[in-house]
Amino acid sequence: MKTIGMIGGISWVSTIDYYKLINEGINAKLGGLEFAQCIIHSVNYGDIKRNNDANDWDANLKLISQAALQLQNSGASAIIICANTMHHIADKVQQQINIPLIHIATATAKSIEQKGLKKVGLLGTKFTMEYDFFTNKLKEKNIETIIPDEEDRNFIHYTIFEELGRSIINPESKKRYQKIINQLIQKGAEGIILGCTEIPMLIKQSDVSVPIFDTTYIHSAAAVEFMLAV
Repeated sequence: MKTIGMIGGISWVSTIDYYKLINEGINAKLGGLEFAQCIIHSVNYGDIKRNNDANDWDANLKLISQAALQLQNSGASAIIICANTMHHIADKVQQQINIPLIHIATATAKSIEQKGLKKVGLLGTKFTMEYDFFTNKLKEKNIETIIPDEEDRNFIHYTIFEELGRSIINPESKKRYQKIINQLIQKGAEGIILGCTEIPMLIKQSDVSVPIFDTTYIHSAAAVEFMLAV
């Protein structure tokens, strides 16, 4: 089994889900008492949020690259960044290390392609929805992406940082998310990407009439596949 290096804390809440899913994934494949060989570097979410607010992606790049290098030097065979938004700098982080970085959007695009879908809705932070680091990976697979309107994007962004990132589950927020999702479906979305690792805390497949793509689960499964590949 290869060792996976996990950059977590973005937020700690979803990092727990990553750890659980990766261990469950390894055990499902190997059985017995076989579980994941992994190293976690958990950053301070406050530093990330301050850098985001200042639009200081160079500071985030330095922070995440240092974490990746430490994991590489500790024996990791590949890196996963346990967050969607930080993949805005993922390609630059990859340039700083000598081991693979498993990209969350690449894994998600593969999953959507396997379902044969051509148009999907994307939910996430404003960075994930408005920047092109995620949608470009989908475009490479000829998948069209649609996003909510500005007011709804602001709402989603707020709830990610002020509710879900603090492990607060608000039933009223869930209703608003479902309304936003239904609007995307009416605009032609054949599936919905839960493009923030905290959103699956709020939205489940049973809440949505089209397939959802839980990026936390998809990314974790990609890590398991890498760890067990010969």
